[in-house]
Amino acid sequence: MATVFELTATDIHFAEFIQREAGETPAWFRPMAALVSNAMGNGNICLDLSDIAEKIIQVDGRDQQFPALSEMRDLLAGMPVIGSPGDFRPLVLDGDCRLYLYRYWKYERELVRVIQDKSSLPGCDIDETLLGAGIGRLFPPSSGEGVDWQKVAALGALWKRFFVISGGPGTGKTSTVVKILALLLEQAQGATVHIALAAPTGKSAARLKESIRLMKESLDCSPEVKSRIPEEVTTIHRLLGVRSGSVRFQYSAENQLPYGVVIVDEASMVALPLMAKLATALKPEARIILLGDKDQLASVEAGAALGDICGGGRPELFSTAFQSFVARVAGGRLPSTAVATCTGFPGDALAVLKRNYRFATESGIGGTARAVNSGDAGSALRLLNDELHQDIRWQEAPSTEQLKKALAERIVSGYSSYLAAATAEEALRLFDGFRVLTALRQGPYGVAGVNGLIEEILAEQGLIERQTLWYPGRPVMITVNDYHLKLFNGDIGIVFPDPEANGNPKVFFPSPEGGVRTVSPLRLPAHDTVYAMTIHKSQGSEFNRILLLLPEQDSELLTRELIYTGLTRAKKEVEIWGDEGVFRTAVSRRVERTSGLRKALWGD
Repeated sequence: MATVFELTATDIHFAEFIQREAGETPAWFRPMAALVSNAMGNGNICLDLSDIAEKIIQVDGRDQQFPALSEMRDLLAGMPVIGSPGDFRPLVLDGDCRLYLYRYWKYERELVRVIQDKSSLPGCDIDETLLGAGIGRLFPPSSGEGVDWQKVAALGALWKRFFVISGGPGTGKTSTVVKILALLLEQAQGATVHIALAAPTGKSAARLKESIRLMKESLDCSPEVKSRIPEEVTTIHRLLGVRSGSVRFQYSAENQLPYGVVIVDEASMVALPLMAKLATALKPEARIILLGDKDQLASVEAGAALGDICGGGRPELFSTAFQSFVARVAGGRLPSTAVATCTGFPGDALAVLKRNYRFATESGIGGTARAVNSGDAGSALRLLNDELHQDIRWQEAPSTEQLKKALAERIVSGYSSYLAAATAEEALRLFDGFRVLTALRQGPYGVAGVNGLIEEILAEQGLIERQTLWYPGRPVMITVNDYHLKLFNGDIGIVFPDPEANGNPKVFFPSPEGGVRTVSPLRLPAHDTVYAMTIHKSQGSEFNRILLLLPEQDSELLTRELIYTGLTRAKKEVEIWGDEGVFRTAVSRRVERTSGLRKALWGD
């Protein structure tokens, strides 16, 4: 039976263009070119020819038999539209089987080059005595057993100019990086250190800013050092200097960023092209530290950069030189068998935080997230159905016809407090107390349909008045960036009467400077109502309580990473509605995005 690929108009037009440029080609060439474009559209960086070799694949309604890999490779190597690495051609064949659009091959190679250059060089001239004192003060011995991975992360971040700190919610990524900044400033001994803090979205930037502000208060360092730790956080696009009407940024390899240290939070959300543009905009001597959760959903756009950089689920790999450095400075020992053997990306540049400070060992949310992450749907379901855990529960999904009735109690309980708020600022704060998350956009359990049901429920309960589109309490989420208004994809605001405009409705958004700011509904860029949001859109956000809705039928979009990401948006409680069979299938399905990044860095 043939594997079926649904092509877009872009895929078809691209294949026609490549066919014209290539001249005379075998029958399988045009379908193959369409599949390269299709792969990009589905989040891959390249097409792996071994996935189609010797297979019958239905492309654009027609079955196509593809030849053996060696035959395809030999024929492609002689075509004028196919280049080898370094050639400026529409397509690039790299390695034995990876076929790229030139632009994406270039992004990948640029990112690899920067990572390898920075991870092969020492971070700075380190005063080990001063660093040892700082490590002892900021990372005092704890009662926990085993390696203190936060301390290892801090040492590694000073050891290398490229460093990644990965860990789930509550593992202390932000507190660790604040301490790293303090250590770097102490090493500078009064010299100026230009530091930039960035995140993929306005929402995640605001969260990072608030976290840093709170953590600085209890930081055990001098007032001078504390005052030099920045709190301002920008989006990556704004950091690079987006230009209206242009795809080019102000800062690039030709005009590099004026910072010595760049911190990027929520790095799993960053697509490979943007990661490459940021990397090449860094000065050779600049240091970059990525924070993120390698097990979360990858970016909506192409690539899974953070997951590939982290090498999947690898054990710790540390060089003997780094192990000696840790022993000298902190007196600790890393696992004795963990010695880096890869050549492209030293394991010294990666630390995975394991201890969770948010969820206790017996926490239902933490245990379920770990089970999902390891692919153990059975254990996850047992935890969800175990009444001993008050923070997590499972309910069989009601039928489509019964969904509105089933939702009513949860919706009134979850949203009545923010709808009764006296001020817009209070409403925004209370709104983050509860959120409905959906796995899909379309269908009865999709975000559009569920938002409609929630509005009906709230109106019937007298909690909202829907005589106008801009009724008080309506939550909206921006879906496109508007750099003039400084509103960005994912920003959430609430409609509220503006006392400074005769009570007329305005949309109130959290202000980056604190407090709130208003925007006229007439000026608002594209947006959606957001009582419910997709799990993808919830990345970078956290809520006290979550109701997670899974569809009645399986979908290829339901994956382990999706379920894990949804679960870990909750700080206190999660309720999942779904079908056990659909849940089991989703947890067993991994997101697999094709690229050459992991192989280039890790050698496999």
